[in-house]
Amino acid sequence: MLCLKMVSDSCFLNLPIDSHCGPRMPTKTIRTESVVVIMKILSLGSLNIDLVYSVSHINLEGETLSARERETKQGGKGLNQSVALARAGAEVYAAGAVGPDGLFLKALLEQSGADTRYLQVMEGEVTGHAIIQLVPTGQNSTIISAGANGALTETYIDDTLSHFGPGDLLLLQNETSNVPYAMKKARELGLKVAFNASPITAQIFEYPLELVDYFIINEIEGQAIAGCEETGHKAILAALAARFPKAVIVLTLGKDGVLYHSGEEEASHGVYASTVVDTTAAGDTFCGYFLASVARGLPAAEALRMASLASALAIGVKGAANSIPGWAEVEQYGAGR
Repeated sequence: MLCLKMVSDSCFLNLPIDSHCGPRMPTKTIRTESVVVIMKILSLGSLNIDLVYSVSHINLEGETLSARERETKQGGKGLNQSVALARAGAEVYAAGAVGPDGLFLKALLEQSGADTRYLQVMEGEVTGHAIIQLVPTGQNSTIISAGANGALTETYIDDTLSHFGPGDLLLLQNETSNVPYAMKKARELGLKVAFNASPITAQIFEYPLELVDYFIINEIEGQAIAGCEETGHKAILAALAARFPKAVIVLTLGKDGVLYHSGEEEASHGVYASTVVDTTAAGDTFCGYFLASVARGLPAAEALRMASLASALAIGVKGAANSIPGWAEVEQYGAGR
């Protein structure tokens, strides 16, 4: 067990750091006036092989539509968010599962700087797949098939979470099995929990959402989770804040930017003008960059800014994970903006 000792004006504080075999990535910190808190981020989510079809419009019921082009890409919300976290400089551990056909997803994570020691390669399972229709405006429609994403067991979650503890954060989405179990287990171990509640399903309303520390959700997801009949952005945010008073709420609004609420603190940020090529990974890029900025100790307003800048860059590139920029690129893009 390693310890950090930090001197303040009046106290000493010993903070445990999880020790484990294998090389460690550079440690990221959150700073307060007198404490440095070590923060590892475990991103437990979906990893998909994306089949991207470029079409003139989203396919209608009963319609046969010819694609102009088909490409195979790396994707999945878990993969995209892990890549965004890594490229933003966070100490991120990518967890989840692929089949033998998904080894190129694992390779991309490693190339991006994510630690994959807890990622399963499951013999006898196929990797999750997504069929994405991409139209000329950059908008898309997606169908997903879970594959190995739906085979995560409680035992696997227990084993993976055993390497993490207080001061660390678990990032979850809703594209894998046993999400509520992971929430409960993480909180038992003292981790913070961030939840990107996508896609919205009937089961999500049975999850222990009161355990979530960070909600990073869009307005449709927010309205559903809050049980809010009103559609106004501020009304949805207020309903979420009332239902989850201890949580940080980040409500993304597409072209209208983002709203933030945490206790007495509220903030907002607009979008940056950008040529829209493909919006597939925009939300995942925002999520990863926001949490990486929090891990760097940036205030909420600056975290929203960096996440918005990164998303603006991502939508200018065709593809999902390959569209996610690095921290230096985002800083350069944001200079003067």
